[in-house]
Amino acid sequence: MYKHILLASDGSENAVRAAKEAVKLAAHNPDSIIDVIYVIDFDKSKTAVLHSNSNEEIDMERRKKNSKVIQFLQEASANYKTTILRGKPGPEIVKYANDQGVDIIVIGSRGLNALQEMVLGSVSHKVMKRAACPAMIVK
Repeated sequence: MYKHILLASDGSENAVRAAKEAVKLAAHNPDSIIDVIYVIDFDKSKTAVLHSNSNEEIDMERRKKNSKVIQFLQEASANYKTTILRGKPGPEIVKYANDQGVDIIVIGSRGLNALQEMVLGSVSHKVMKRAACPAMIVK
């Protein structure tokens, strides 16, 4: 079925739910790999740099955010790798997915209402519109 599954993660509970779905998809093919993508948002990283004492502290905080997802994948004995990208999350996820030729993108929904999504736009919506492969949004 799906061999290369991209799991977009921000470390939230929605990302953990998306990881559960990615594991279900990977279970159908023993050669599947779940590629966990974490995008460091430039706008948010500026603030983190200004309020931290060192680069190691920033790196540790970023790994800590994604630790729930990684822990779940380890407990599920999933075949996975992690990739950290920098930029705006939506476009970076789409670019990576298209460049790497992934079979499906699995991403959690942030749960915006219609007005918030119209004004702010959501990463999952941007990914769904621009990706060249199927995408699954997990509520």
